[in-house]
Amino acid sequence: MVIGAGVVGAACAYYAALAGLAVAVVDRGPVAGGTTGAGEGNLLVSDKEPGPELELALFSTRLWREIAEELGERIEYEPKGGLVVASGEAGMDALRTFAVSQRTAGVQAEEVPGGRLHELEPHLAPGLAGGFHYPQDAQVQPALAAAHLLSAARRAGAVLHLGETVTGIRTRPDGAVLGVTTDRGSLDAPAVVNAAGTWGGEVAALAGVDLPVLPRRGFVLVTEPLPRIVRHKVYAADYVADVASGSAALQTSAVVEGTPAGPVLIGASRERVGFDRTLSVEVLHRLAAQAAALFPVLADVAVQRAYRGFRPYLPDHLPAIGADPRVPGLHHACGHEGAGIGLAPATGLLISRQLTQKQPELDLTPFRADRFAAFTAS
Repeated sequence: MVIGAGVVGAACAYYAALAGLAVAVVDRGPVAGGTTGAGEGNLLVSDKEPGPELELALFSTRLWREIAEELGERIEYEPKGGLVVASGEAGMDALRTFAVSQRTAGVQAEEVPGGRLHELEPHLAPGLAGGFHYPQDAQVQPALAAAHLLSAARRAGAVLHLGETVTGIRTRPDGAVLGVTTDRGSLDAPAVVNAAGTWGGEVAALAGVDLPVLPRRGFVLVTEPLPRIVRHKVYAADYVADVASGSAALQTSAVVEGTPAGPVLIGASRERVGFDRTLSVEVLHRLAAQAAALFPVLADVAVQRAYRGFRPYLPDHLPAIGADPRVPGLHHACGHEGAGIGLAPATGLLISRQLTQKQPELDLTPFRADRFAAFTAS
């Protein structure tokens, strides 16, 4: 039983169904109705320092290629690479240090002098000190990816229960999972996967355990359709620091990318304001100004719409993946913050390995859901 029909839940259902398990997916809304539907579709290794998350990202990079071979253009997979740029020499020094550490973990990072940036991105602003090209970065259309992963899971026998809210997790007298209750009845399952994204903490609470998932709001601007004037995923060096920050305050850093359909997507903002969906004009102005500073050609381009979503934030910036030792049969696959789309395949495959009692490809210890006692006690 998978709770959540976003891209992470879809990946869990996909790999579990391929492994021969009987799978049901339950979501109170439609497919990709939460964070997935508000994502840009980033599949990044460029923003991750060496450690468990980068190992997960590199594993997922390989799996996304396999998925793309199966699903083809339907998920708009683009292995277009990323370009991280710095305005001055201090920023370049920081990027060099970061890239050296990443290379030791298997990341391809190629320094690009300022004078050669226009070979990769002809419309970049002049005068930048340089940057680093990350050929392993890619992009998908996240809602399409979730939908087609679930379609493939259904072809392998999975069943979807959309528009059905989980109201409880049933357990046996010994505490092991028995199934779930919903607003329509009850569903039996010896294992429940919590892939509820930003609402993962609420689902964990239904099983009587604490998982301190918090929403971190972000906005994205969508321009009018354009010729392909932005070739890569392009962002400024301070984006990496924003991703790693635990601050609740507003942070914005330019992230610009083109799409196969024509519109340019502009992010990224981060702030912890609960589930407040108020449209912030200040954030939109900041994003537009930062994007135009990187790509002056965008200054006169019309923004057609803006959308917002909530990243599922955990205090140490690592997701919760795997069996919860506090409740036998309960598994978690949530808390990926802004990296959930990129990390979805690895998360799903690792969950399926546990469900079928096979050895996971990665050590799941850093992702244990019971690691937060220090955070919840403070």
